[in-house]
Amino acid sequence: MRTGPKASYAAPAVEKAFEVLELFASRPDGALISEMAVQLGRSVGEIFRIVIVMEKMGILRKSHKDDRYSVAYKFLDLAYRVTHAKDLVETAKPAMRQLALDTAQSCHLVVINDSAGMVIAREQNPGTRGFSLRLGAAVDILNSCSGQVLLAFSPEELRDHVIAQASRLTPQPPSRAALDKRFGAIHRRGHEQRKSPITRGVTDISYPVFGPDGMAAGALTIPFLELIDGSQRVDMETARQMLDRAAQEISISLGHTPRP
Repeated sequence: MRTGPKASYAAPAVEKAFEVLELFASRPDGALISEMAVQLGRSVGEIFRIVIVMEKMGILRKSHKDDRYSVAYKFLDLAYRVTHAKDLVETAKPAMRQLALDTAQSCHLVVINDSAGMVIAREQNPGTRGFSLRLGAAVDILNSCSGQVLLAFSPEELRDHVIAQASRLTPQPPSRAALDKRFGAIHRRGHEQRKSPITRGVTDISYPVFGPDGMAAGALTIPFLELIDGSQRVDMETARQMLDRAAQEISISLGHTPRP
């Protein structure tokens, strides 16, 4: 017979739901319902009912390729919004603030938000001239510098899901072959840098910020505004090096261990 709090306040369905979520911590590639049942020591029927409800709520998503389930970004977004200690923004803010001061350029942090990118933090250029994105701005995940860095350093299944979702919402999406070629180049280089396709005089430079699992937790980006009179505090190459160091600093603070 159970004793303690569980004896009075047992909630089997809630317990099973959290067992399922905890299972995915060791199954980054997802799991079939039958595999969940075996690993958790429960019947397929028990797990099936829980998983279907969690899928309907948007907490889990099912792969169209092999029926494997994985945790959906809705749950991660919810967890992010209700978590106050050592979250991504809180960890990144000091390094971003120093980066903006040292480079006299604005910077922003982008994460994947379903089929787009989203600016979750920004630091504006402390000077009188600058260019920045607003907090909460949606970012084109397929064509932007930040979006392509995020996808280049994301797990294959997540990348496939985001590209499929975004392509349906984009009038003329880039071909998958072109995207894969660019992702490969970004991954080898470790960052992306290119002239802004929208704003004249701005060059976007973006580096991945890694979480403890070694996957991209965000993309730290400087939209480098080059002044005509050359009076900017640092040149573009120096700003890129500073951005690289800032992204590494944030990654280490998040618990990422860089490869030797």
